[in-house]
Amino acid sequence: MSGDPVTVDRLPFARVSPPRRRVLDRVLARPSLAAVVGLAVVVLVFGLRVPELLTPEGLAGVLDQAALLGIGGVAVGLLLVGGHFDLSIGTVAVASSVLTGVLVGQQGWGVWPALLLSLACALAVGTVNGWLVVRTGLPSFLVTLATALVLQGTTLSTLPLVAGAPRISGLDVAPGWSSASALFGSTAEVGGGVFPVSLLWWLAATAGAGWLLWRTRFGNEVLAMGGSRRAAAELGVPVPRTTFVLYALTATAGWLLGTLALVPAASVAATPSLTTAIDLVVVAVLGGCLLTGGYGSMAGAAVGALLYAVARSGFELSGWDPRWSQVLLGVLLLVALAFGGVVRGRLRAAPRS
Repeated sequence: MSGDPVTVDRLPFARVSPPRRRVLDRVLARPSLAAVVGLAVVVLVFGLRVPELLTPEGLAGVLDQAALLGIGGVAVGLLLVGGHFDLSIGTVAVASSVLTGVLVGQQGWGVWPALLLSLACALAVGTVNGWLVVRTGLPSFLVTLATALVLQGTTLSTLPLVAGAPRISGLDVAPGWSSASALFGSTAEVGGGVFPVSLLWWLAATAGAGWLLWRTRFGNEVLAMGGSRRAAAELGVPVPRTTFVLYALTATAGWLLGTLALVPAASVAATPSLTTAIDLVVVAVLGGCLLTGGYGSMAGAAVGALLYAVARSGFELSGWDPRWSQVLLGVLLLVALAFGGVVRGRLRAAPRS
């Protein structure tokens, strides 16, 4: 019996990745998971080594450090997502607090007018940073380093001349101090641990920055600018305006850090602060913010701050030389950078939807 041969067409089928590959893809799509794993490791190690670290008193000490690192780390992380650096945030914190102290302690101002003026000056510094980066096209790392050096030298040299001493104290007698103290210097005792109000500021900054980045048009502009500044401009993203806003936000965070240090102590001193700026970059990178821009996690930056604070406090409570904590953080940073490089490659191969 003859006839046409029977042919069977092969139906197209979708390749299904094995479960392990799908899990790996999910892990690599979340750079902040490296910080979560690192935090779990250091908590386990130091929790066994010094159990008092996990007591209410120990947790209060860790969170006190982490809150300030977290506020600055979130601001720096948001800027990193946009493809920029800011090494002046620590100097802005010191300079704004010194200006507030001089106005209150030497000029007799009320605390609120002094805080408002110092905030305006901090925003002016942020505006100058943004303008220099946009107009000159120079790397933001160098621009903000120059700004930081100018501010630091001016602050260290001017305070002794104006105040006659390296520190200004007794600020708590100024008009309006009680309300400022309630907002920036109050504490709450829980289980024997004293927790500062800076924790609430940290939570608000993290939630606000996360919402801004992932739920607003401005966040889309920041992500696009961090991915490719030229392509973002061609697509209509207002790159100069977005850059100005980002530097204004980091300057505001610097002012807030200075205020949160000034008000509880009711005194202020001019201290070098470039190391603080580097610490904040480390916190943001540990939390999954890519140095090349275009991706970052504000919750991850918060976890990075916790990781940093637990490591530093763990070394101190263990009686070890605290300088070795820098070695540990350096190793963790190298791991985060390597992990971020892998993530960056996969994000380029499979863009986010």
